[in-house]
Amino acid sequence: MLQSSPNGSGRTFVYVSAAVAGTVDIYEMDRMNGALSWISSFDAGGMAMPMAVGADKGHLYVAIRSQPYRLLTLAIDPETGRLEQRATAPLSDSMAYIATEPSGRLLLAASYGGDKVAALAITKDGLVTEGERQTIPTGRNAHSILSDRSGRYVFATNLGSDAILQFVVDPESGVLAANEPARISTGQGFGPRHIALSPDNKFLYVLTELTGHVIHYVLDPSDGTLTEVESVASAPCDAGLSPGVAPSVKAPVDDGKPKVWAADIGITPNGKFLYTTERTTSTIALFRAHEESGRLTYVTSYPTEQQPRGIRIDPSGCFLVASGEKSDRLSVYAIDRDGGELDIVGRYPVSAGANWIEIVTFA
Repeated sequence: MLQSSPNGSGRTFVYVSAAVAGTVDIYEMDRMNGALSWISSFDAGGMAMPMAVGADKGHLYVAIRSQPYRLLTLAIDPETGRLEQRATAPLSDSMAYIATEPSGRLLLAASYGGDKVAALAITKDGLVTEGERQTIPTGRNAHSILSDRSGRYVFATNLGSDAILQFVVDPESGVLAANEPARISTGQGFGPRHIALSPDNKFLYVLTELTGHVIHYVLDPSDGTLTEVESVASAPCDAGLSPGVAPSVKAPVDDGKPKVWAADIGITPNGKFLYTTERTTSTIALFRAHEESGRLTYVTSYPTEQQPRGIRIDPSGCFLVASGEKSDRLSVYAIDRDGGELDIVGRYPVSAGANWIEIVTFA
């Protein structure tokens, strides 16, 4: 059942990076029904992929994964949603993931091919004008990096090493240091990929690319360490998928079955519903999260755009937007407020290679 956003006033803009086209497509979302209206495309001048919104909501950061590797700072016009480039900073490697932390002074990045994570300074004006201020070698295939909501702790996934790294942020300098323990292991061959943090900062959920599990951790606010609670499959047995294999691992004898290839994860602002994407079957899985324990229950999956690389839930928690790398359309879904079920709102044209989505709302 379609439902209206409780926030009828204000404007909501949706940004989609398209790696093949080298653009960021810009849309306005109707806050009552979720429908998208195309505004324009920003020419990023290269393979635009991961994006992050500044703490001030006034800037969109875009990492270019074609050479020369660089980070763009784009100013967001709150009236029109249009983008204007304000700064460019060099990157030492191709970055698969970028994120900002709550204070707005650091941009965090993870390099899959470079086996590293990095931190870049954000000026008081919201610009990134210089390259990495800190670079930290990791295990194989660093895939994502995220700060907790206090800004005191940072976590990074290493797909090829089946590990999650734990960092503490110095409150004065903003420098990252290894926590104790510095890393925790996932199941062998799981391939931890993307991260979602519960709105109350109590739980961390990690999607594993190669097995399609969501690993649920409790976050200790006193020291920033994670404790595993459970691991729940997002791809049901009847999907007929076998575990994938990390690029750095010698592949076993092929069983001829299609492989799990999970991609993105998102949680609603109320913490009740969690969604993941699987690219081989082109589906979105729905989980319900227990209000107190955060424990997950797999509910069902929905067909979506081909090879779904990115999903994003709007700030109201009413709508989910999904992109497919091999699709020329975006899908927008209404989220049922009681059960989390998805109901298609519409499909909208998008540029080639659509992957990353960010949504910004102005009152």
